[in-house]
Amino acid sequence: MTDAAPHSIQVRISGLRKSYGEQLVLKGIDFSVERGEIFVVMGPSGSGKSVLLRHIIGLEEPDQGDILFDGRSILQSEVARQYRLAMVFQSGALLNYLTVGQNVGLYLQEHRLRKPEEIDRIVTEKLDLLGLKGVKDKLPGELSGGMNKRVAIARALVIDPQLVLYDEPTSELDPLMTITIGEEILNLKARIHVTSIVVTHDRELAFGVADRLAIMDDGQILFVGTPDEVRRSQHPFIRRFLNADFKAKAISDLS
Repeated sequence: MTDAAPHSIQVRISGLRKSYGEQLVLKGIDFSVERGEIFVVMGPSGSGKSVLLRHIIGLEEPDQGDILFDGRSILQSEVARQYRLAMVFQSGALLNYLTVGQNVGLYLQEHRLRKPEEIDRIVTEKLDLLGLKGVKDKLPGELSGGMNKRVAIARALVIDPQLVLYDEPTSELDPLMTITIGEEILNLKARIHVTSIVVTHDRELAFGVADRLAIMDDGQILFVGTPDEVRRSQHPFIRRFLNADFKAKAISDLS
């Protein structure tokens, strides 16, 4: 594994539980992510993956348990503010009435964190890093879905994050664009060594980028390991999930 840069962080999830009314969604989640690692949380829709991600980014608070960065609980707001986190949303969440450059630099501009000329330099740098030269003045509607996903990643990078969270980054993309996004996630690990947590149900993406994977179902982590360890797992659900085949199931249903 590539040596992690000093600014990347370790993440530890300990006993995380969350309910909405009588529905228990997270049922005691435990795992850790090492500095500079690409950690993938994979599972079927409705397994609690996105709820877990919202807790890590700080959009929700758990009923029980803790989230620690470098051994410090971020449930304390004064600690959480000391870390730089960025999230790439499933939809991309770009504003269609702003140019690509304005979208990427929006956070810096709204919070007046840099002078206009510095923002322009940073935006250009991040777009170039993602292979998006020449699109700064275009609108999101003029770009392909895959390019918009890369713009969303560029926007996440403008704050020089210590942790990047990806929520289903290849949803609604064709297989070639899925490969492209996976390559970008790997390139970022090689170039800036940022810690990454990727939530997905896309098996190709998961096994293509992960240093380690967590398999999640029904609000629980069933297994954590390297891609090879996950493939060798004999857990019944994991075997069924990894080997799901629509054609085989359809034939079985007809017989």
